Amino acid sequence: MTVTSGTRFGPYEILSPIGAGGMGEVYRANDTRLDRIVAIKVLSPHLSGDLEGRERFVREARTISSLNHPHICTLFDVGNQDGVDFLVMEYLEGETLDKRLAKGPLPRDQVMRYAIEISDALDKAHRQGIIHRDLKPANIMLTKLGAKLLDFGLAKLRQTGSGPLLANLSTLPTEAHDLTSKGTVLGTFRYMAPEQLEGKEADARTDIFAFGLVVYEMVTGRKAFEAKSPASLIAEILSAEPPPISNLQPYAPATLDRVVSKCLAKDPDLRWQSMHDLTSELQWIAEGGSKVGAAAPGPMGAAAPYRTRERFLSFPTVLFFISTLVLALVVAYLLRRTPVVHPIRLALLPPEKATFESFAASPDGRSVAFAAHSEGKNLLWVRSLDSASPQPLLGTESAYYPFWSPDNRFIGFFVQGKLKKIEVSGGPAQALCDAPDGRGGAWNREGVIIFVPNPNSPVYRVSDSGGETTPVTTLDKTHQVDTHR
Repeated sequence: MTVTSGTRFGPYEILSPIGAGGMGEVYRANDTRLDRIVAIKVLSPHLSGDLEGRERFVREARTISSLNHPHICTLFDVGNQDGVDFLVMEYLEGETLDKRLAKGPLPRDQVMRYAIEISDALDKAHRQGIIHRDLKPANIMLTKLGAKLLDFGLAKLRQTGSGPLLANLSTLPTEAHDLTSKGTVLGTFRYMAPEQLEGKEADARTDIFAFGLVVYEMVTGRKAFEAKSPASLIAEILSAEPPPISNLQPYAPATLDRVVSKCLAKDPDLRWQSMHDLTSELQWIAEGGSKVGAAAPGPMGAAAPYRTRERFLSFPTVLFFISTLVLALVVAYLLRRTPVVHPIRLALLPPEKATFESFAASPDGRSVAFAAHSEGKNLLWVRSLDSASPQPLLGTESAYYPFWSPDNRFIGFFVQGKLKKIEVSGGPAQALCDAPDGRGGAWNREGVIIFVPNPNSPVYRVSDSGGETTPVTTLDKTHQVDTHR
């Protein structure tokens, strides 16, 4: 059966193709009964006559129908017409995480939001005994309402194992395609856990490994394991450790680096043991556990922040602690000495074949942002003062006059007649307002940026979320004042 625009599956009229989805093709369609847009997944013709392929397709329908979660794609209907099996699912507007990552790493707030949503969806599946087994960026859709988990075609209530993948390397293609032939492990092996590659039984911790790979990619913009051949890639997954997130994104929360490292442990017993615990840890980080001065989780991975733990102390106990503290302060005051002052020397060199244009130190004194000129263009760079080399900020070509947000998370800058901001951890730059020939800016804790839009201008103000600009100073022409800075 050829599926084209106008083809009908019962009350569903095909409008246009969307693309491949697991074991079938996905189409945009109109539900003529309820007057709504839906997505139709049609089982591929080469699988319709294959008993195992049809079983997987039916399994996906049964699996999705048993899961009701805001971040799992909803199944509306299932059917067979003229020997063709099809699923009717929620139509999602957006892009896959795979396509979004082609543009680079995600901003930190998006990483945390999507990671929590995906982990919560997997927790729901795991609690019902369902292991996804094919978690990857291509199976995650990003919409206005958040992330949606797709394609449960390889999910199982339990995994019986299919024999080690290492025994089938001679049949592998040169690129990392899905492996679905008999005698091999199912799924996309770039995102497989070591036990899957060895043909061992998969459980919730297998999905946790794949989840760690997805989060790693969201934060860094690159895959955790890279190789030129399937055999080399499998060897990397089985034995190598990916570079720590902190090496690639120095501004990512250290607690998130620890969480991902634990997800990627080779031994399943050393990983997080449940997606529920992992979700709690991510929520702890998002709620402030990664802020400067916040207490880190304990060495065993306890995620509850201290503020949630109630302690009831008797009055004598409190009095004892107060007395001890006062005594310690008195002794420290009496024994105080003049602190020894040590000079600090710092050498800051431009990137190779580049020259400095303008600098800005972060409010916490830990980093420097600068514009450097190389090969006829400027680019913004950020260097942590405890690192030996600066990191470029992608998307800041031709930028100049950087300045920091008070929380050290963003950098404001001028480029091509605009005032823009960009998150230090990476992501797309956001235009705030016009600035034909900017001459510097400053950012306060109330979310206000003051800046000079051109050389013959007073100082203006604008919200750090963008919008209307208003002048805050007036040029005194009677005294020949023609600019403010």
